[in-house]
Amino acid sequence: MRVLVEILHPAHVHVFRNAIGVWKERGDEVLVLSREKDVANALLDAYQIPYESISALKKGKLSLLSEMLVRDAKMLSRARKFRPDVLIGVMGVTIVQVGRLIGKPAVVFYDTENAHITNAFVYPLAHSVVTPECYSAPVRGRHVTYPSYHELAYLHPARFTPDPEIVRAGGVDPGSPYFIVRFVSWQASHDVGEAGFSLELKRNMVRALEAHGRVLISSEGPLPPDLEQYRFRAPPEHIHHYIAFSRFLVGESATMASEAAVLGVPAFYIADTGRGYTTEQEQRYGLVWNFTRKEAPSALRKLEELLARPTLRGEMRAAHTRLLEERIDLTEFMVHYIDKIVAT
Repeated sequence: MRVLVEILHPAHVHVFRNAIGVWKERGDEVLVLSREKDVANALLDAYQIPYESISALKKGKLSLLSEMLVRDAKMLSRARKFRPDVLIGVMGVTIVQVGRLIGKPAVVFYDTENAHITNAFVYPLAHSVVTPECYSAPVRGRHVTYPSYHELAYLHPARFTPDPEIVRAGGVDPGSPYFIVRFVSWQASHDVGEAGFSLELKRNMVRALEAHGRVLISSEGPLPPDLEQYRFRAPPEHIHHYIAFSRFLVGESATMASEAAVLGVPAFYIADTGRGYTTEQEQRYGLVWNFTRKEAPSALRKLEELLARPTLRGEMRAAHTRLLEERIDLTEFMVHYIDKIVAT
């Protein structure tokens, strides 16, 4: 089997890296075409996954369009030489076009409802759109669902074991209270028109958390000098070990909120656009709290309340156990599903 995998974002490396490993171990051929976006290529290097970087993220709507055209041409050329049996990716703008042109199925794994323009273009062209069951937007075309989240492709207990020594080696005591704060750059196609925390809110958030423990900031963009001292400086492939031993995760990233949830760590997702999976993780499991930016002050008050609750850790352990009982290893599902498509 020959599989073409598209990587557009660092999170996509995590989503597909275990499936790539399974395919390669059994002798399948895998071509990874990536994009220069934050630490995406650095993660591929860290996991020793060979790749070709065929485009780079640039700011602005016109730049996104020009990048797509460059990416389309380069992927088409590369796909004609590689001759994949199937193309897979997250979001899928390029793979669905190239798949149509070479007559091969393009499978899109996605979980972001608010990417309205992208989804309207991509979904009808895809062989299938594969989403969590909690995905809350309509899908035109073949829609396949599964009882899991993207984050359980790499953080399911079958795929990941938190290592306290990795955290300790980075100068952080895994047994002492510390918090992860996540700021994003808001440059993705589904972020057009969105805005992040104000500088004042960022500072208030750090001050509120620092009263209870150490603060580590994971940020896609630059930080002001007074916040730079808090920047997470460990290798990016170690971030999940740090999340696993943290007391709380707070930030603008739905992906990292979900990562915390599937590791049993409570998380606050603060943004004006929600996700079906963070909504489910709040309403079904009580592991995530969703707030809009206007609700950020009440989020900080809620955080103070939760940190003072003596039963919180026990509640989180019970919720985490239930989540893992009800949600599957996504990598196993992904491998079986792609095998089935190629076989037919």
